[in-house]
Amino acid sequence: MTGLGDRILGLCLLVLAVAYGWVAQQWPEPFGGTEGVGPETFPTMLAVVLAVGSLYLMVKPDADTQWPVGKTALELVVSIIVLVIYALLLEPLGFVISTTLAVGALSWRMGAPAKSAFAVGLVSAIAVFGLFNYGLSLSLPTGLLGDF
Repeated sequence: MTGLGDRILGLCLLVLAVAYGWVAQQWPEPFGGTEGVGPETFPTMLAVVLAVGSLYLMVKPDADTQWPVGKTALELVVSIIVLVIYALLLEPLGFVISTTLAVGALSWRMGAPAKSAFAVGLVSAIAVFGLFNYGLSLSLPTGLLGDF
């Protein structure tokens, strides 16, 4: 069987996309009624993109796919752990701090110098926070920075 790894990954990602999309739809309706762009819009878009990508992996897998081993597998596990920690710290620390740490850690693991990686993480976090909070009026968690 060729492409079994891609099909297994596609199935796992499809389950994740459905769960993520379902959770996004459970958020309460904003005060004052529905809005064109609500808090569930961005997560729903991500869930749809993930679902389409996972279906593509299952329907048209790469025949030459090999499961990663050794250092590559370890790097993938570290990346998953960073993303899980990011999700857990998003509310208590806030979007800017959590995103700075997650993007910085992932960029550093991909080979960027530590200072540059975390600087890119900080700039990215501030830019996205500004875009969402002030440009789109979608509030992201402020966490520790909300106290200032």
